Amino acid sequence: MSRAQRIDLATWPRREHFEHYRDRGPCTYAITVELDVTRLKGALRETKRKTYIAQLWALASVVNRHSEFRMTLTEDGSPAMWDVAHPAFTVFNPEREIFASVWAPFSTDFDRFHDIAAELLETHRSATTLFPEGEIPANSFDVSSLPWTQFTSFSLQIADGWDHLLPIFTLGRYVEREGRTSLPLAIQMHHAAADGFHIARLVEELQALVGAPDWLRAVSSKPHRPLG
Repeated sequence: MSRAQRIDLATWPRREHFEHYRDRGPCTYAITVELDVTRLKGALRETKRKTYIAQLWALASVVNRHSEFRMTLTEDGSPAMWDVAHPAFTVFNPEREIFASVWAPFSTDFDRFHDIAAELLETHRSATTLFPEGEIPANSFDVSSLPWTQFTSFSLQIADGWDHLLPIFTLGRYVEREGRTSLPLAIQMHHAAADGFHIARLVEELQALVGAPDWLRAVSSKPHRPLG
């Protein structure tokens, strides 16, 4: 069971920034980038791994490296950090043209994560309710996929969303250009949790991960032990 650890405000370098963007000037922002996924796409062709799950794992891996992307609020409104954040993601039902939202426990082992997520996609592709597994854990961050369209900008307008500190990701359709493949990625973030520097680092590390996809071929023989 994951726990949220209260942040020591006396020693936290971001205290002033958090209080400003949480209380005095509540502010969220959105940024859309293109990731070069040419090598990831090529590596996926050589495996039986699913593209969507590979994208989810890459996002979750970088999110869990940095505490600013695992922030939450305690009952009294104080900042805290989850020890692990799991991806909650959409599963589309093409017959009814609706989607369901499910989640998978994050594991640093891609093979383990892939098996669980693949079973969820198969099980719930005909789901008729929004949350077929019940309530999504509080320590889950949202990922949506729009594989039908390319975009250069995307933002969510969240009413009264000032308490939502976890990032929200939206994936788009591949863009083929001059022999390279790009993936549109939109990131929605609360300014109280992270600044532009932190988002830039996340994008840089995510690009490095999808640019060297050796992890796709890693196969685990150990029992599955998800985090949190």
